[in-house]
Amino acid sequence: MIKKFIDKLFGKSDSTESGSKRAKKSPFGKRQDIGHKEHGIDPQLVDERAMDVVHTLKQAGFEAYIVGGAVRDLLVGLRPKDFDVATDATPEQVKSLFRRAFIIGRRFRIVHVIYGRGREHEVIEVSTFRAHLDSSQASQVGGNERTSKSELAGMKHAVDASGRVLRDNVWGPMEEDAARRDFTINAMYYDPETQIVVDYHHGIRDAKKKIIRMIGNPAVRYREDPVRIIRAVRFGAKLSALGFQFEEKTAAPLREMRGLLADVPQSRLFDEMLKLLQTGHALASIEQLKTLGLGTGIYPLLDVVVDAAHEPFLNLALKDTDRRVGEGKPVAPSFLLSCVLWSDVRTGWEQRRKRGEHLMPALQDAIDDAFNAKIGDVSGRGKLGTDMREIWTMQPRFEKRVGSAPYSLLEQPRFRAGFDFLRLRAQTGEVDTELAEWWEKFSTAYDDERHAMIEAVRQAQLQKPQQARVRVKRTDAEAGRSPAVRTTHELAENSAETGEAAPAKKRRRRRKPVNRAAAEGAGDQPSPDASNA
Repeated sequence: MIKKFIDKLFGKSDSTESGSKRAKKSPFGKRQDIGHKEHGIDPQLVDERAMDVVHTLKQAGFEAYIVGGAVRDLLVGLRPKDFDVATDATPEQVKSLFRRAFIIGRRFRIVHVIYGRGREHEVIEVSTFRAHLDSSQASQVGGNERTSKSELAGMKHAVDASGRVLRDNVWGPMEEDAARRDFTINAMYYDPETQIVVDYHHGIRDAKKKIIRMIGNPAVRYREDPVRIIRAVRFGAKLSALGFQFEEKTAAPLREMRGLLADVPQSRLFDEMLKLLQTGHALASIEQLKTLGLGTGIYPLLDVVVDAAHEPFLNLALKDTDRRVGEGKPVAPSFLLSCVLWSDVRTGWEQRRKRGEHLMPALQDAIDDAFNAKIGDVSGRGKLGTDMREIWTMQPRFEKRVGSAPYSLLEQPRFRAGFDFLRLRAQTGEVDTELAEWWEKFSTAYDDERHAMIEAVRQAQLQKPQQARVRVKRTDAEAGRSPAVRTTHELAENSAETGEAAPAKKRRRRRKPVNRAAAEGAGDQPSPDASNA
């Protein structure tokens, strides 16, 4: 009241309104440089290669910071698995500073700086500060990435009809780059040399309060990039163990806006699904999906995972994946997806076997049906589909433990994945535990021990009573074959199932006719065939 009276006395009309205009919040936030005493980041948790990238860029005269999820993890005392760097250098300038660096991406052009080789290699992802542009300033195309590829070729900033960003390669200052990031806890910049954290949107405050909050209007941000819906689930799952929760405004639009994911390319959704399941928080991600009302409708294969996560085999596989990630061990998407679809493959396989179909053809047909029903065009993703098939088709081969079969199976490139799959089956009671234990021992034994193990299995099989062979009813296609051909075919099929060698075909030796040999003259030496006849 006193303030209003003083304002009126000095002729200030509606000072509250004018004050609000003067204090209008900037969309880019306010820069705060926070020292080590306040943020408390342990520099020992910072990867040396990320520090090298930052140092190299700064030595060349550019700004450079560790950014994003790595800073968030450092703040809460976790050791980040991946380190990203942000800089004001363009992708071409970054590439010129490193011996092994590659520019990738169309939607967002970034640079991968590679350290090391083979499985031990590490990628530091370097992005250029991007400008914060409104969708109204962007070029608009009618289709998506595929249908509008020719239009997008020369564009730096483009959106589709729904406002989804298709190109975002306009460089800008650091404060604008921070504004275009998704969550406040992912929008901080850390300089490992000065140990300063640059914060524009109260990310440190939210990290201390354990709040996941979207920068700007959540509905607009989800519309710009619907994949942020999946990212929100992933961050919520990862940080839930630390007590983080979504701000109400950030979580509210998630369910109603999931329909926007229908316009996202299937390949990108597939990759985001794998991140949900392979970053060490698979079970927590499934719980987050259910809690947020996103258990169905994001991606068909993910629907299968959510629906079957309670089943013993898949539940054990998800736990095993989380454990391996936590221990820093590699996880292969082919293995996890093999576990996801195994129920469908096994059911189809058993049904065909009951109808009298042969072992391997029945399995191959069941695999094809599972791929067509649950994966679709993603099954054509080269090595992924091939590896999944190999893991499945190895399973009946583990039953063959005599002759040379164990040695040939051991030499398969995917043997370890196939064995791990067998081990999960044994743990859930699908196969005998003794079988998995035998293969575990065989895989690490010396040659003489392996020979003894195979011989012991052979003797045990000889002592078992032989079961009567079940006659399989011939199909119409087989009915027209001659008895000799049919018998050979059936023997080959039976040998594939039992592990025994198929009998070799008898080859008729060609002999030189006696009359013809006599006519050629008595002085000629007899041919080897004639002498052996």
